[in-house]
Amino acid sequence: MMTKSSRCHRLAVHTQTTKPLSLAAASAAYAQRGIEGISVWVEALEGLTTPQAKQIIDDFGLQVPALVRGGFFCAASLSERESRIENNRRLIETAAGLDAEMLVLVVGALPGESLETQRGWVRDGIEHLLADAEAANVKLAIEPLHPMYAADKSCINRIAEARQICDALDHPAVGVAVDVYHVWWDPDLSREICLLGTKNQIFAFHLCDWRVPTRDLLTDRALMGDGCIDLKRLRREVEAAGFQGWNEVEIFSEQHWAEDQNAFLDQIVERYNHVC
Repeated sequence: MMTKSSRCHRLAVHTQTTKPLSLAAASAAYAQRGIEGISVWVEALEGLTTPQAKQIIDDFGLQVPALVRGGFFCAASLSERESRIENNRRLIETAAGLDAEMLVLVVGALPGESLETQRGWVRDGIEHLLADAEAANVKLAIEPLHPMYAADKSCINRIAEARQICDALDHPAVGVAVDVYHVWWDPDLSREICLLGTKNQIFAFHLCDWRVPTRDLLTDRALMGDGCIDLKRLRREVEAAGFQGWNEVEIFSEQHWAEDQNAFLDQIVERYNHVC
């Protein structure tokens, strides 16, 4: 018989997946099901000090793959870009205080500015954080976002663009978060995963599915198995490239947020075992 722990091996859930639950309620619900990882969104920390949040997580015996989200480096003025770098320094401190393995970076975008210029801002912003990340033992994971977000959320839309920044900085603290929702469509995906693997640059692997038809491009991610992504193949590919980290479920869904969150978590565990 499969035990709870074996059913949830290497499974983590993002707090935004169960958005209606407080950090304490989410931690309790995850632990009850044998889920061992909780990736913490900054919104879940509202009203809590970092030591208080860490105590809640520790009380339930959970590990923290990631603090989500830092980044947002793109701004028109140098002073604003510097301010955003300082905010990321504070987030690195928070991540270290939670014993999070990494800070996930959604890099941002500025409508009307060239993508190449913005990618330069992103590279420069991350470069300014390297010493802080290294000192705190926190990795920086660049997350490419689907091209539908290129105008205003992320100027990094393919793994290739994230990998190029990693290669330019050439630092072990910088890698990529591979979110299936954002990259499944890329015809170069298999090749890019292999290239990341050659330098151990796959830091995170995020799971959900792409609903057909999608009713909302931000808040209608599907539960694994309810969409069109070949999740088993992608998991095989990242693992063949050397990834041995957490499989993190990250689902933004008005439909699922409106459901009973305990029943939803039961579905996540079941789908993780049979679909992923």
